[in-house]
Amino acid sequence: MGNKALKAASKAKNDEFYTQIADIERECYHYKNHFEVKVVFCNCDDPYESDFFKYFAMNFNQFGLKKLIASCYIGSPIANTQLSLFDYESAENKATKHPHRIEITEMADENAGDAKGLPLVEYLLRNRKNALIRLQGSGHFRSPECIEMLKEADIVVTNPPFSLFREYVAQLMEYDKKFLIVGSLNAITYKEIFPLMKGNRLWLGYGFSGGNAFFKTTVNREFADGVYNSETGLVKFRNVHWFTNLDHTKRHEKMLLWKPYAPEEFQKYDNYDAVEVSKLQDIPGDYDGVMGVPITFLDKYNPEQFDIIGLANDKRDDNEIFIKGKATYLDEQHKSFVGMVLNGKATYARILIKRKK
Repeated sequence: MGNKALKAASKAKNDEFYTQIADIERECYHYKNHFEVKVVFCNCDDPYESDFFKYFAMNFNQFGLKKLIASCYIGSPIANTQLSLFDYESAENKATKHPHRIEITEMADENAGDAKGLPLVEYLLRNRKNALIRLQGSGHFRSPECIEMLKEADIVVTNPPFSLFREYVAQLMEYDKKFLIVGSLNAITYKEIFPLMKGNRLWLGYGFSGGNAFFKTTVNREFADGVYNSETGLVKFRNVHWFTNLDHTKRHEKMLLWKPYAPEEFQKYDNYDAVEVSKLQDIPGDYDGVMGVPITFLDKYNPEQFDIIGLANDKRDDNEIFIKGKATYLDEQHKSFVGMVLNGKATYARILIKRKK
């Protein structure tokens, strides 16, 4: 799914895209040391639909978790149809798709066997040390009940709604939580998100295999050719990534800078004292000035190798915003530039960086 499709999904609030367990496993593998004796919270995650909950339940003992909590704010299409959540209630209430939370404090490996999906959830709920609680409110991540669960959590791992990514990250920051979440790569350019990345309070994770992510979905709408596979039921996204504030090895790997600087090869912007570097492999290893690079640079960003100076937004369709050929700012404090101009034309979005000496 390209940028236009992502934006359309955001505007339409079509956010029911479920991350596959293979992608969750591939990313979480790099953070195993962070989870020991921790409370993991998978909010925005119906345990019947979400592979986040199922993944951490299956790996509860391997990770040495203290507790696993999952909450949902929408009723699962299969909740109370294939598995009764609340056996002690009336038949009418059993059929109600109501927000709830599941809390796991014990996973007995010898009894779980190869249970997956619904059998796994059913097994977990039979363990008296685990709990299923019906929520009184909406179950939305901003509701008082969910905020109390968030306060208890050490690490939040989930795929939040793309349309609420700004608000979701703001809440995680407000409560000073560690997290590993999925979001649109375009979030890098949000004025609420970029300062966090510039300030090394948020960074990219390892990413999806091959740069593509395939999500399960319950969204009932038409997709562009090549985006939705009717046989697998998966939707293809090209422009998503993992966002985290958990440290990982990739973040400390240095880029190999082999190309020397040559003034005739690197043009300066019309409106700012920096050179354009349109390809990451062309970043010169001997240039000490400011460089403008594609936003994909953040996937290779090592804070020990580079300083981030600012963000120049993509304003190719808004040339009128440039005043007398000078760079203007959206946010002077965080150096969020309106955009860069090269030979009279606005460029794509650029991260402005400087090599550490």
